Amino acid sequence: MAAARAHKAQSDMNADADGQGGSVLPAQSREGSPVACDFVPSVLGTREQFGEESMNRLIRWMQKHKIPLDASVLDIGTGNGVFLVELVKHGFSNVTGIDYSPSAIKLSASILEKEGLSNINLKVEDFLSLSTKLSGFHVCVDKGTFDAISLNPDNAVEKRKQYVMSLSRVLEVKGFFLITSCNWTKAELLDVFSEGFELFEELPTPKFSFGGRSGNTVAALVFQKSETSLDKVS
Repeated sequence: MAAARAHKAQSDMNADADGQGGSVLPAQSREGSPVACDFVPSVLGTREQFGEESMNRLIRWMQKHKIPLDASVLDIGTGNGVFLVELVKHGFSNVTGIDYSPSAIKLSASILEKEGLSNINLKVEDFLSLSTKLSGFHVCVDKGTFDAISLNPDNAVEKRKQYVMSLSRVLEVKGFFLITSCNWTKAELLDVFSEGFELFEELPTPKFSFGGRSGNTVAALVFQKSETSLDKVS
């Protein structure tokens, strides 16, 4: 089944040239093979790929912690904007989706129009090279974009550092960062986001058992931006 999901993700990614898929390459494991996950990193073409439960996990957390419905929320690597639709359907009114791919943003806009949603901000933005206008968000969400960026063979370490700098810049102090990763463990994510962010909560995710050992198929963490964040220090 994992192989079938990986094949489907690759097919949807290839469809991006026609505006039918998401915008970011499927994440690869450190050995180079596609990783099975309840999020397929920003291919995000359908609810089947993104996963209804995966979206609900994030929204339940926001509701549990009484995130104001008018709080500014940024979806990093929004793909087709399906998570934005769910946020608005649950009452959140100040949401923004960014993606480096103009075709993905165009697709998102058409889907939002079909849903009758006109109060969602969509921007073509490279998260590693942000415009000066993007800042002050209360909640930032990543469901695969960090995986794709951080595993890029071209200067991956530097791109991870730049990602953290960009996140620190767009997220307000005491704001929350919700990240879901198919490639990085909790310990590794804690290390990457150790400067300027504190672990707030680990979200429950599906588990697997194999050969007498068990673990999680995905890491889902909530960080909170600290007072001594990188944008304050730099």
